[in-house]
Amino acid sequence: MDEPAERAVRFVAAAAAGDAVDPGLRVTVNFRPDRWVRGRLVLDALARDGVYVSQFVTGVSSGGLTAHPGGDRWRWESRMFGGAYDGAPAGARPVYGALNYRNKVVGGAPRFGSAHLRLRGDAVARATFCYPDSCFEPEHFGVAERMGLIAMAEAAECDVLDDYVEAQVHGPVRLATDVEAVVLDPSYRGTPVEDAAYELGCAVEWHGGFRLTVEELGRHPDYRGARYVEVGRRIAVDGVLTPRAIGDAADAYDEQELKRVWHCLARFGLAG
Repeated sequence: MDEPAERAVRFVAAAAAGDAVDPGLRVTVNFRPDRWVRGRLVLDALARDGVYVSQFVTGVSSGGLTAHPGGDRWRWESRMFGGAYDGAPAGARPVYGALNYRNKVVGGAPRFGSAHLRLRGDAVARATFCYPDSCFEPEHFGVAERMGLIAMAEAAECDVLDDYVEAQVHGPVRLATDVEAVVLDPSYRGTPVEDAAYELGCAVEWHGGFRLTVEELGRHPDYRGARYVEVGRRIAVDGVLTPRAIGDAADAYDEQELKRVWHCLARFGLAG
């Protein structure tokens, strides 16, 4: 790690509490594999660059888009890391994921996408953690040696899409050396997403899949709103909503609309 990253980890470690984390746990980075970054499919961009970078570099996110000087993400990081990155270049900033403490097959924070990178175990040692999400300006933090956040997350009464322990991985996340596998939804079999995944240089795995019938979707209008139930019905293929169907609708619908449809699918449509 470079000097800003080391400063950031030391700053968080001073505020962390609890016992050491189980060494068998992994940090996962959930994302949408059919998004486009700088004119390329995100997986094509990853294969070309060989490194996963933050939204300060890409300008895209499955959460909020505030990663710029003076923006909310910049301010949250300044607070969490004691100003360590305030003067650092965009490419030096941490990438975000989740500690997959429940060992979910779909990654630790599926609200951010159906695919995930599963990082190697040593990524935990250079990561910092918080609960809840950093957008809520949390007061509780962790590092590998002091991880009291899992008990907090397990005890919280919250939506299953919100029960993740956020991870910030400091230092470069290189596909060749830092990633155990990219894990995809089966709706992308036989698509350019699958082709691009095999160019990453890491293992390619598949989880059980997200599938939601329009009938089941219609039973949950109060979750994100009736408007997004209707959008889901329109973009479903043969009456079934999948991550691929949402991605294929990107040119026809607003990004925020599709994000809420995805929340419905991620919440109620996990096949296994």
